[in-house]
Amino acid sequence: VLDFIKSILFYHGDGIRISHLDDALNKWSILSNNSNFLASPSVQKQWDQIQASNIYQTLLSSSTCEADQARFHAIKQKESGTWLQTIPSPNIGTLIDSKSFRIAVGLRLGIKICFPHNCQCGAFVDSYGHHGLSCAKSAGRHPRHFQINDILKRALISAGFPSILEPSGLHRSDGKRPDGLTLIPWTRGKSLLWDVTCVETLAPFHLSATSKSASSAAISAVNTKRAKYRELMDNYNFIVFAVETLGPWCPEAKALVQEIGKKLEEITGDSRATNFLKQRISIAIQRGNAASVMGTFPQSQDLHEIFYF
Repeated sequence: VLDFIKSILFYHGDGIRISHLDDALNKWSILSNNSNFLASPSVQKQWDQIQASNIYQTLLSSSTCEADQARFHAIKQKESGTWLQTIPSPNIGTLIDSKSFRIAVGLRLGIKICFPHNCQCGAFVDSYGHHGLSCAKSAGRHPRHFQINDILKRALISAGFPSILEPSGLHRSDGKRPDGLTLIPWTRGKSLLWDVTCVETLAPFHLSATSKSASSAAISAVNTKRAKYRELMDNYNFIVFAVETLGPWCPEAKALVQEIGKKLEEITGDSRATNFLKQRISIAIQRGNAASVMGTFPQSQDLHEIFYF
């Protein structure tokens, strides 16, 4: 801010001097591993990002557990922390209840959230509770799937694109249907056809990939879904809305929400419309995670016998 101060104060020559400036810059250089001086030093975020990046790299390189590595990659993604930026309001449905919030924070930080117990499916659940996220009888999978689809449908309708869920008559031989369809063209004269899937980041099947790069499980799900619905792709703008339990989104999902948000901003005049849409989807993922974890608890036990609170 030295130049700014000089523009305000009357001074002669180089009369304004900040004491200990050189010492402070040398100290910062040591803490930031001798990073180059910032191009825009007046921007606080640039100072923070370098140190935060160094801390992240230290944590990632020092971890020998694939689950922790996958978690580090996942939570670095911008979408994974969107729910933390949401204003908790019960009136508009953005308030996460206390139990769900504790589980969401526990999964994000990789800390123990329950006592070891047996899931209702018979499998063993450790103190981290990850089994519930990929359990075959997951209690949160269907509610989360419905919520995300409902959010997308409502957003599209608000953006001027009437939509329906689970459209019929799409000429599939097996009778399976994607999750949603716009009733009017989206782009290039074709309607938007989408299908939502939420993949478990820490599932053993995906762990070798997610421990090396973020969103790899979601991207894998995109390829699987596209192969499943390949016969519909010529007649529709088909989008796979793939997300992961720890937060990352596939590129297609990011692009779709960005486009819907842009249209909502044009209609409403609210520049925050895109962020609000991202926040609702992020909250739906966290609520589904919490329901999945709590769905493993034996019904005969009280919550205080399971949780660490």
